[in-house]
Amino acid sequence: MIEKKDLFQVKRHIASCVGYKVRLESNKRHNKSVVNEGVIANVYPSIFTIHLDEGNNSVRTVSCSYTDILTKSVELTICE
Repeated sequence: MIEKKDLFQVKRHIASCVGYKVRLESNKRHNKSVVNEGVIANVYPSIFTIHLDEGNNSVRTVSCSYTDILTKSVELTICE
């Protein structure tokens, strides 16, 4: 069960990483996953956004909820 303190910790950690490059792995159905790299752009009360570099001078923005991190449907790794 997701506890309020766990959600608060995830929000605080992601807020401290705004502007950092991250590796985003989204688990899709049928045991497939999608891996992208981007930069954490903004944080909001329920979601955060990541700008993904698509090449050819195009950027795509995706949003994730903090519960996606806690339930492990999305894995976020900070690139150093």
